[in-house]
Amino acid sequence: MKKPYIKNTEKSIQKYRSIVQLIFVLLCIWIGVEFYLFIGFLESGGTTGYFERPPGAEAFLPISAMMSVYYFLQTGIIHHAHPAGFFILVAVILVSFFFGKSFCSWICPIGTLSEYIGDFGEKIQKKLFKKVYRLPRWMDYPLRSLKYFLLAFFVYSIFFTMTVTSLRFFLDSQYNVMSDIKMWMFFVDISRTSLIVIAVLFGLSIVVRNFWCRYLCPYGALLGIFSLLSPNKIKRNLDACIDCGLCAKACPSRIKVDKVKTVFSDECSTCMSCVDVCPVADTLELKSLLTKEPLPKKMIAFGVIAVFIAVTGAGILSGNWQNKISKEEYLNNYEGVGSLGHPRSINELEELNRNSESNQSPKSKTEREK
Repeated sequence: MKKPYIKNTEKSIQKYRSIVQLIFVLLCIWIGVEFYLFIGFLESGGTTGYFERPPGAEAFLPISAMMSVYYFLQTGIIHHAHPAGFFILVAVILVSFFFGKSFCSWICPIGTLSEYIGDFGEKIQKKLFKKVYRLPRWMDYPLRSLKYFLLAFFVYSIFFTMTVTSLRFFLDSQYNVMSDIKMWMFFVDISRTSLIVIAVLFGLSIVVRNFWCRYLCPYGALLGIFSLLSPNKIKRNLDACIDCGLCAKACPSRIKVDKVKTVFSDECSTCMSCVDVCPVADTLELKSLLTKEPLPKKMIAFGVIAVFIAVTGAGILSGNWQNKISKEEYLNNYEGVGSLGHPRSINELEELNRNSESNQSPKSKTEREK
């Protein structure tokens, strides 16, 4: 005999999540167009109209941002090279603390792309094989540890081996200052090996949903750790639950939501798919562990955006959003940017800094000192 229950009539939040995803995808495209125009100015040698470099491009420099955060913790100074990256990383961490790993399922353009590739892959698999392939647990768990090994490497390299002096040398270096331009060049003039790697990841993401995000993304690993500290978790009402298992089937992260009272997982991205699909009212909810009260679904959409805008807005209003690199310095350094390699020692950093300072205009030096 089935347990009687009150039907869940609350509207799905997925439409709002898709809108938020679209907003950030369009924002990234806009940033890309602005950066393209900025590169065009540099390639012309400054003969065309000047287009300002978009600070939002620094969202794609997470390692430099992590160094800037550590430098700030050590000195109280926001480094001048990529300050927007500093604020974006802090915003993403705070979003993850308050709303779980929601950055991955609400904001991240790579996460959005991975989600749509996964949807496409599942449709193909259902059509061809009448089922969706899942890696067995004995493979899944070890593979999931890979992103934590990558994160551990970066954390150890930055927080345990770099001093304040070496941090400052690296952040001041031409390599770091021009790293967003080098990233652009990497994709514009991409190598055959890189194309093969991207193609393999694309193919694996069709077969295994969210392959990159689940197994290899160190950024997701970092946010997963902060999400575990979040006071807001999805909770299951054991008395109301009818054990239909729909929540576990809907979870893109393969979390056994139907077997736990509280979803305490570094893989939960607070996409709310499990909550939306639950047929019973007041059974699956995102609750505050502090107040014990459920958070309205719309508050999640509002909260994710509000926290992100509040932190990045603080950077803009404080005058720490645009970097202090002048267009003259960019023009001077652009010609040799392709030959800039990753510095491997303090001596290399010092040499890069001396070369960089010799290429700076007096105006550029004065602006930076301010």
